[in-house]
Amino acid sequence: MEPLEIERKYIIYMPDLAALDAMAGEKWDVMQVYLTGSAEQGSRRIRRVRDEAGERWYYSEKIRLSATTRIEREREVSAEEAEELLKLADPSKRPIEKRRWRIPYGGKLVEIDVFPFWQHQCFCEVELEREDEDFTLPHWVRVFREVSAENRYNNNNLAREIPEEEVPHA
Repeated sequence: MEPLEIERKYIIYMPDLAALDAMAGEKWDVMQVYLTGSAEQGSRRIRRVRDEAGERWYYSEKIRLSATTRIEREREVSAEEAEELLKLADPSKRPIEKRRWRIPYGGKLVEIDVFPFWQHQCFCEVELEREDEDFTLPHWVRVFREVSAENRYNNNNLAREIPEEEVPHA
């Protein structure tokens, strides 16, 4: 059986970043580059993660099955393999850079992704066990709207075109 990623994704109002820093969890600086070719009609990427433990590289393939479910094949790769894979960067897409906070909550991992191109909004993602699983987001997450089913908000498409901010400016 293929490994599945079942995820709900939301546009949220920009949280207090200092408060996120103070919460128990991890903070990653992420750079991901989409590669040419396809993974059986899905996307391929190489991702660099930097955190307190250092730098790691991951190669991923994702194939969408539904609005919230994808096949996700991912493996850690060496810096040398990452360098070779970066030569396959898709020239029609820009690298995506973001800061990710990974915060345990309610038995799940809430991930907050902040991008340099948005000032008032960011993403919140939660991986689930089942598509119909109920989950309540933390009280400090102010949801503007769910975008799980909107392809324009997956990172692969953000690498092509960055949508305008949607949340009202404070």
